[in-house]
Amino acid sequence: MIGIIGAMKIEVDGIIAAMTDTETTVRCGTPFTKGKLSGVPTVIARCGAGKVNAAMCAAVMQECYTPKVIISTGVAGGIGEGVKIGDLVIATHAVQYDYDTTAIGEPKSFVPLGGSGRETVELPTSEKHNAVLAEFAAKIYKGVHRGVIATGDRFVADPDFCEALRAEYGAVSCEMETGAIAHVCAASGVPFSGLRAISDNANDDGKVDFMTFATDSAEKCITLLKAAAEALYNI
Repeated sequence: MIGIIGAMKIEVDGIIAAMTDTETTVRCGTPFTKGKLSGVPTVIARCGAGKVNAAMCAAVMQECYTPKVIISTGVAGGIGEGVKIGDLVIATHAVQYDYDTTAIGEPKSFVPLGGSGRETVELPTSEKHNAVLAEFAAKIYKGVHRGVIATGDRFVADPDFCEALRAEYGAVSCEMETGAIAHVCAASGVPFSGLRAISDNANDDGKVDFMTFATDSAEKCITLLKAAAEALYNI
């Protein structure tokens, strides 16, 4: 099956409503709904905001449902040049900007992948699945941005901090879950894609913009995933 993770109700309810043959089970406090989306086996979970919630959800999803791909979906702040409210972003890779062991001589955001001995700054995504999402985004929305999604446990509403993320990582978007889910998938070898719709520009008006545009932006991801589900499943 394909696995989908969103942090908030507005990011997952539309997908659940479109599914058939659904069955919901709560695991580690997280509701997982299994069924069929556009005719293909799917499991979707609402993880709650933040890296710990997202990583816990991804690990439980892998252990209990063994999806062939996991997709992180929802809204995010846009920080790249030309990235506007309502635009879609697909992660070329993710980073955890708040993971910092530079005091012991390691690069910023250099995360260990479990106890495997492997470490990385750039948490990978699946180009095959990214290409499918981009193809459907081109059909439905006339295109999508592709670039780095920067993840940390912070709702960013600071233009100077945004510029720092762009300068350091080349980030086009920031939010609170994608890097954590990518981390779990990289550690366990499960293909991963990060799909986000821009709800605000992570600046001084971020809170107002988020409250105004989050629902409509989340709906764009939902529409795309419903359209692309069969193609994602058949990879």
